[in-house]
Amino acid sequence: MGKAKVYFTKEITPQAMIKMYEAMGVELQGKIAVKLHSGEVGNQNFLRPDFMKPVIDRVKGTIVECNTAYEGKRNTTEAHRETMKLHGWTDIAEVDILDAEGEIELSIPEGQKIQKNYVGKNIENYDSMLVLSHFKGHPMGGFGGALKNISIGLASSHGKAYIHGVGNVNNFWNSDHDSFLESMADASKSIMDMFGDKIVFINVMKNMSVDCDCCAVAEDPAMGDIGILASLDPVALDQACLDLVYASKDPGRDHLLERIESRNGVHTVEAAEKIGVGSREYELTEI
Repeated sequence: MGKAKVYFTKEITPQAMIKMYEAMGVELQGKIAVKLHSGEVGNQNFLRPDFMKPVIDRVKGTIVECNTAYEGKRNTTEAHRETMKLHGWTDIAEVDILDAEGEIELSIPEGQKIQKNYVGKNIENYDSMLVLSHFKGHPMGGFGGALKNISIGLASSHGKAYIHGVGNVNNFWNSDHDSFLESMADASKSIMDMFGDKIVFINVMKNMSVDCDCCAVAEDPAMGDIGILASLDPVALDQACLDLVYASKDPGRDHLLERIESRNGVHTVEAAEKIGVGSREYELTEI
């Protein structure tokens, strides 16, 4: 197997999102789910609907999300729908809260820490998926990118607690940290197994706060924007984003790296490669 292909542009515009999707030479078919982050109420850094709309229109996709497992404005279907409306997502496309009607269980035979993943039931209604991820820091994972978006992001509310607790929902906040990261990698494998070659990933390196879009109170970004990357391989894509942060000469880079390294963020990528989610070896093509 050759190196994964990752495409990169410094242009950060809605039109560049379409360009990056088309660069991969894959046309998603059937009913298409578009996984993105709705943004917690109060968060100032999440990517806005007007930025995402052109590429969502390009694939004629349905925006999909799942409820959270912690207090906030996205922890029930009713509250989450209100947030999606407040943030303007319902103005640009159909929105589907995947676990509104419950969850399904996906098997992970190769899982290092968990052998099953609980995802929103409505995921069964989709033939393919476009994953639009905002690359930035994260209070627990160190960073959030493609792997987090398809693991924690697609897990039902109960499934999120299951991943965080490494198979024990009652151990949500107290599980072994590296085991939690490995559980995220395990969960991502189940999604890749489900969609196969019918899933495409775009990471946007913009508004890169050390905090996630799930934080109602988030720190402003300390480093400048870098660009947009796309790949069919989420491991290669997240690794390429990490490498670009390390290679940056931006004075705010070290602040973001402290967050990533203090949470051992790269371990999620290592664990995902180990079970065959993708490859950390990639070829970067600038567009």
